[in-house]
Amino acid sequence: MQIGGLPITVIDRQSAARLMIAAARGHRQGSRPYYFTSANGEVIAQARANLEIAALFRDADQIFADGQPLVLASRLLCSTQLPERVATTDLFHDVAELAEQKGVTFYLLGSTEAENGKALAAIKRRYPGLRVVGHCHGYLAGEALEAKLDEINALAPDILWLGLGVPREQIFVRDFATRLANVGVIKTSGGLFDHLGGKVRRAPLWVQKAGFEWLWRMLMEPRRLFWRYVTTNPRALYAILRYSR
Repeated sequence: MQIGGLPITVIDRQSAARLMIAAARGHRQGSRPYYFTSANGEVIAQARANLEIAALFRDADQIFADGQPLVLASRLLCSTQLPERVATTDLFHDVAELAEQKGVTFYLLGSTEAENGKALAAIKRRYPGLRVVGHCHGYLAGEALEAKLDEINALAPDILWLGLGVPREQIFVRDFATRLANVGVIKTSGGLFDHLGGKVRRAPLWVQKAGFEWLWRMLMEPRRLFWRYVTTNPRALYAILRYSR
C-alpha cells in the first residue's frame, strides 16, 4: 500500500508487536539489524519535499502508520484499508508485554538524559520482568558516539528503541546500522521517551481516533509546534490525496 508516496505496512498493533518480537529473535548476529520506522502526516510532507528523507524511509523493512489520518485516508483512497493506527507510544507497551514474557531485551537511546532516565524508571515500574540492558540520552557525537555504538553492539539488545526525531533517527540508521550487527531490530521512536517519562501527555482517545492528535499536541506546545503544523499539514494533505493507492 502507498499512502502519500510511502509504502505503509498493512498491519494492526498486536500483529506489529508480534512481528517485532519475531524479527528480533530471528535476526542473525553479524548481519544488519532489521529497521522498522513509522510515518505520519509530517513525515509524508517531509518525504515529498526532500528526496533524501524519502529514501531514508524507503530503506526501512517496515513502515507503520503512526497517524490516524493515514488510516482514514486508506479507507477513502486505497484499495486496501489499514486496520488501525500503529502509534509507537502504544506499540511500545504491546511489544514490552511480549518481550517480558519471552525474555527479549531492550536498549533505550534518545531524548535528554533526564527524560531518558524517567522513561526507564517508568518502564521498570510497569514491566518489572523486562530486561533493559542499557540506556542513554541522544546527544552524542565524536568519540562519545563511537564508544556508545561499540557498547550497544557488545550488549546485543534484541530491540533498540531509537528516539532522536525525524530525520535524525533515520540518518542514524543509515550511518550506523552496520555497526550494530548484534542488534536484532532498530525501531525509530520519535518522542516515545518523553511520553513514557510523563513529560508529554497523550490526547484523549476520542481525539486520537478523530485524527486530531496533532492539534492536541500543537495546543500543548504552541510555540514549538504551531509553525511546523501550519506548514506541513497542507503539504501532507496534498501528498496523501495525490499519491495514495
